[in-house]
Amino acid sequence: MTAQESINTLTNQKGGVGKTTTAVNLGVGLAQQGKKVLLIDADAQANLTMALGYNRPDDLPFTLSTVMQDIIDDKTVDASQGIIHHKEGVDLIPSNIELSGLEVRLINALSRESVLKTYVNEVKRDYDFVLIDCMPSLGMITINSLAAADSVVIPTQPHYLSAKGLELLLRTVSKVRRQINPRLRIDGILMTMVMPRTNISKDIIASVKSAYGQKIRVFDTQIPHSVRAVEATAEGKSIFAYDKGGKVAAAYEQFAKEVVEIGEKQRKQNRADRLR
Repeated sequence: MTAQESINTLTNQKGGVGKTTTAVNLGVGLAQQGKKVLLIDADAQANLTMALGYNRPDDLPFTLSTVMQDIIDDKTVDASQGIIHHKEGVDLIPSNIELSGLEVRLINALSRESVLKTYVNEVKRDYDFVLIDCMPSLGMITINSLAAADSVVIPTQPHYLSAKGLELLLRTVSKVRRQINPRLRIDGILMTMVMPRTNISKDIIASVKSAYGQKIRVFDTQIPHSVRAVEATAEGKSIFAYDKGGKVAAAYEQFAKEVVEIGEKQRKQNRADRLR
């Protein structure tokens, strides 16, 4: 296990909030800071897999559902099998439509909430950061992701319905913490697709800070709305490869630094707690 290893989930049951875009660009941003990063696509729609340029996920011979099925069947798992080394410096465990079938099989599995955690425990020692991109629902795969994680990053756009959906997600995180994973924490809420000059954006960001800011960090970094981010995803590239000098790349670079700082503070805190 490295001194730095941190397992983060990116989750929000509301779709279209920039979750996958954030997973890709946070991962590459961390890699550019010299961190070893594994991205896990925990969504049967395989958006993360395709956002990294693998446009035919159903043709991939080894995906997250393969490894989780092996764990359910109590087979020996080769932790490195199926990991794709991406040219932008991150590693990937891809996903495809088979993961939706696994969701049903998990219902009757032994230790069903901790199947993904079993795998993450095998691979995490080789990485500084493991980022899990969750599906936009609160089903068994998302519960597995929260059970495996140290912390949660919640991307949300400054939109009334997105902000309203936070409450349900926070209740789920709280329940997982009580019943399954007591060490789970929320690193913060990341505002994405922000149009800073519009009053609605300003009002909703202010209301989120007012409602949650006492208990939960709202990240200083805000990811601006930009068609370039959408284009980059469609091209199967990070924003750094697609539009390095743009405002979205600058924002994700800043956000990666924030995440590293939080991780370092948390490790110091953990060390201090162990010494008590």
